Amino acid sequence: MSFRRKFKKQLRKVLPAKGRAGKDLSPGGGSRLRETPLEPGAPLKDKELPRAAIVILNYNGCHHLAGCFGSLAELDYPKGKLEVILIDNGSSDDSVATMKSDHSWVRTIVNEKNMGFSAGCNQGAKAASKAEVLVFLNNDMRVREDWLRELVGPVVRGECAASTAKMYSWDGKVLNSTGGGMNFHGIGIQKGYLQKPTEADDLPARTLFACGGAMAIEADVFHDVGGFDEHFFAYYEDVDLGWRLWVMGYEIHYQPRAVCWHHHSSTSRTFPMETIRLLQVRNPFFACFKNYDDETLRKVLPAQLALAMRRTLMVAGIDDDSSFRIEKVEAGGAGVVGRLWDKARRSVVEDYPVRREAVADMVGIGDLLGNWDFWMSRREAIQARRKRSDEEIFQLFSRPLWCIEEDAAYRELHEGTVRFFGLDKVFHGLTFDDEKLNK
Repeated sequence: MSFRRKFKKQLRKVLPAKGRAGKDLSPGGGSRLRETPLEPGAPLKDKELPRAAIVILNYNGCHHLAGCFGSLAELDYPKGKLEVILIDNGSSDDSVATMKSDHSWVRTIVNEKNMGFSAGCNQGAKAASKAEVLVFLNNDMRVREDWLRELVGPVVRGECAASTAKMYSWDGKVLNSTGGGMNFHGIGIQKGYLQKPTEADDLPARTLFACGGAMAIEADVFHDVGGFDEHFFAYYEDVDLGWRLWVMGYEIHYQPRAVCWHHHSSTSRTFPMETIRLLQVRNPFFACFKNYDDETLRKVLPAQLALAMRRTLMVAGIDDDSSFRIEKVEAGGAGVVGRLWDKARRSVVEDYPVRREAVADMVGIGDLLGNWDFWMSRREAIQARRKRSDEEIFQLFSRPLWCIEEDAAYRELHEGTVRFFGLDKVFHGLTFDDEKLNK
């Protein structure tokens, strides 16, 4: 039996009808999604708390384990209703030994190699077979005592299917995340990142996605929508999952009463730059291709490809392109000697040095373009379950027309493609960038 059914009577008492999750918004009713304030119910009593499983991924993060699991050991949550699972993705440091010696109360599952964030989280979710609510937490976090109780509250009360926490920097001086948004070509936005906290950050809100570093989701819903997409490996898998949840009719809320602290991007620094760049370039393409409806995708994809191409050229390291331009190349000498000289010269310069970041871009985009039928089938499976229009979901993007580069030529291309493909009209009124585009 679903845990929501067990709390049906409670929901009727504490939750206003207009705030109930799963309500499909009618076409043209998108303003309600943005404007209707959230009215979260009262904190849950112990008997109302669900069986929860916290899934934590680890890869050579031994130095983080004490802070993370020390705080989890102090959680104000019934021990009989909580399971903590660590998935170790083939660490070569002392992580596994440390877990066994210092945190033996945690269920540790060891993989022989790095399976990635997406697959590791899905593995943990499957292992937590008795959990009613799944919780995903980064290993470089520490949490407040009431963090879990507050994080699962909106899910249990039926206000939403998933929730995300209020995330501070490790020293607590600035914010790391107060919910998520996105620009039109899939670049994720962590709201509040590196900003000083304000009173506005204490208000619950609807959010495009729940940060995979600190999120809760109803277990049945997680499995129903397919969990994290393992083809992403890491990065943007939370953006994709959140977007997919909204497409399929669910809601995600930011819960400011669930407080945690974070070492930002500490794991990614251990990998070569080009491997991270490939994921960060490729995965927004995957998310957009899967989750936009047909009409929007036909407008977004050309602009997305053009902007990606420009960013690739910006990092390629091509200081002088004159050798590629026929009008600047001198013709070879006549006769046998001239032809032999040209042949010898071309054999020496047959390869041209290009920075690895640029190659990473091309490989990443090729993962979509070179597997078209596969990604079309993935897309069709999601679109067949659509319950919300793109127009309604756009309001959750936050800054859909945000230009991510300051380079003048890039900004010119950004603004030009936005106008040419009609994206200024698609996202009109949803970002302050509209004002510049409409001058």
